[in-house]
Amino acid sequence: MQVRIGVQFVPKELVVETTQTADEVQAALADALKADHGVLILKDQRNGRAVVPAAHIAYLEITEEEGRTVGFGGSQYT
Repeated sequence: MQVRIGVQFVPKELVVETTQTADEVQAALADALKADHGVLILKDQRNGRAVVPAAHIAYLEITEEEGRTVGFGGSQYT
């Protein structure tokens, strides 16, 4: 799944490809926002981590992957 994080005062958004579920990402954000000086930590697909101070998160967009369509004209395959 893909998570896009808007960070205050940063012109580009941070994009993380993660194996975490949408519920896990939401729970991590909620926990980070509750804590004093909390940080959002997401694990990416290559065992890396994205760490963002929760106080500076402007938005978080979670996009679950769908089957991609391939084809020409009227016939499409997934």
